Amino acid sequence: MRRIPKGPELLVALDIDGTLVAEGSFHVPQATREAVADVVAAGYRVVLASGRSLVGILPVATVLGLHGAWLVASNGAVTARMDRTMPCGYRVESCQVLDVAPVVRLARRLCPGVRVAVEEVGWGYRVSTPFGTDELNGRQTVVGPEDLVEAPTPRVVLAGRAAASRLLGPVRSLGCTANPANPDWVDVTPEGVSKATALDAVRRHLGIDETATVAIGDGVNDLQMLAWAARSFAMGHASPVVQEAAGAVTGTLAENGAATVLRSLLAAPVVVGA
Repeated sequence: MRRIPKGPELLVALDIDGTLVAEGSFHVPQATREAVADVVAAGYRVVLASGRSLVGILPVATVLGLHGAWLVASNGAVTARMDRTMPCGYRVESCQVLDVAPVVRLARRLCPGVRVAVEEVGWGYRVSTPFGTDELNGRQTVVGPEDLVEAPTPRVVLAGRAAASRLLGPVRSLGCTANPANPDWVDVTPEGVSKATALDAVRRHLGIDETATVAIGDGVNDLQMLAWAARSFAMGHASPVVQEAAGAVTGTLAENGAATVLRSLLAAPVVVGA
């Protein structure tokens, strides 16, 4: 067994889709699994931070062996911690919610035919029409208009042709956070919520210095996280706007770019306050 030297207290935030795994996949390449295991052995605190729901993050956390780790789900609206003492295997530490009805009314007016998914933490989604299993993690229940909007949620998914260009501005005018996953997909979360806000709450809880933070991501929903981290890395396949927001660019997903960054942390540990 390799001996990994202990490093300084460090929070390492990792996006999932496009950073650790292919979009919608649960398969983490061996090189990445080993790199994550080694930084954990070095004493670093690895936090998965994803747009995925909690049920979509848990299998990846399990594959990576992140027992007791903190998880940031739903673009920061949900924060949880792996906990083997709980029947479900985790404990929800924070869940911020929004009113679904105004968002859905607006989306249906501006984007006829829009598909809607309303997240139910730890279970799945209430949906207006079925989504593909490669689109949403967790179970789905098709419900009528009234049941769709009956309860607050941490995240609403709006999917439809050109949904991003049609809906981003108007949804934000409602006082919500809206992130485009692609031109036809918008994730809606409560106002002021992002991966960065959730990660900073975890950092403060753990007592980690703000200079001892690292983040790796590839999407538009990672922009705030990359700006938050003292050291930030964009994946090599990320869009120009994401690469420009990061402090450095690593390899692509196919090149195990995240593993490369993690290995570099072990070779040259971050010095707090530097």
